Amino acid sequence: MNKKFAIFDMDGTLVDSGTVWGQTSAGYFAGLGVTIPASLIEETAHLSMMETAARFVQCSGLPLTPEEVAEEINRRMELRYRTDIPLKPGAAPFLRRLQAAGVRMCVASSTAQPLIEACIQRLGVGDCFEFLLSSEAVGAGKDRPDIYLEAARRLGGGPEDTIVFEDLLFAVRTARSAGFQTAAIFDEASAGDEAALRETADFYVTRWDDPALAQWLGV
Repeated sequence: MNKKFAIFDMDGTLVDSGTVWGQTSAGYFAGLGVTIPASLIEETAHLSMMETAARFVQCSGLPLTPEEVAEEINRRMELRYRTDIPLKPGAAPFLRRLQAAGVRMCVASSTAQPLIEACIQRLGVGDCFEFLLSSEAVGAGKDRPDIYLEAARRLGGGPEDTIVFEDLLFAVRTARSAGFQTAAIFDEASAGDEAALRETADFYVTRWDDPALAQWLGV
């Protein structure tokens, strides 16, 4: 592989949870008698949980704080992460392949740190990664390159020798604008952006076990 370092998104990229966050958030507010528009859920995909919660509170008009909303949605998602959210097909063997090739890897996600840890450790691939990084730790969502730049710095490299794996169009655009090479993977939550992702990312794949991906990376 011509890159020494790799940064992986978690939700929708490594694990099959791309639609779960929206369903969980919508279900929480539905129980309170409020409908959160699907368009708002889509618009906040690049934000941290606290930023998203603030937008949801504003939309709902309920006497809640962003902290209360974030805590409840995270609580519900933590249960899912600890029990049934799976890796995407072929993800584990692909990670092991990169690990064997000496690629240093990390996870960089908009999800809260404890939830990233709960999910990755349960799925048995925690040892593949140097560290797990939440956008909350860098104070910016993925509409800004801060999380990718910080992840690359911690890995010991820079954009020129690091590849970013993502499933969402805005995240791919952000990483590319910062000088990273990007690979996008299909997810149901971003299916409508497939054509744009194919055009924007340096490489696009529908499954981790597609031989073309390993061939492209040279591993």
